[in-house]
Amino acid sequence: MAEFSPVETVEDFHTLDDGDILEGYLDGFSGGLAPDSTRSRGYWHGWQNGMIESNRVPRTAAYDTLARAFQGLAVYPN
Repeated sequence: MAEFSPVETVEDFHTLDDGDILEGYLDGFSGGLAPDSTRSRGYWHGWQNGMIESNRVPRTAAYDTLARAFQGLAVYPN
């Protein structure tokens, strides 16, 4: 697998290609093999999230950190 740093901030997430994230997510969710070094960081991020959200691997600290960062942006109506 490529050696990419995990995505832990919303700002960092927004630097990734949406199409790569989606493709990786769908592959990971369906149990696809770990990406190799020809894949982008966005693909790797999506694949990792797909693997986590399909309960194939445990959640990571980076996954939880990014989830909390996005939750902090949520605006709830009064």
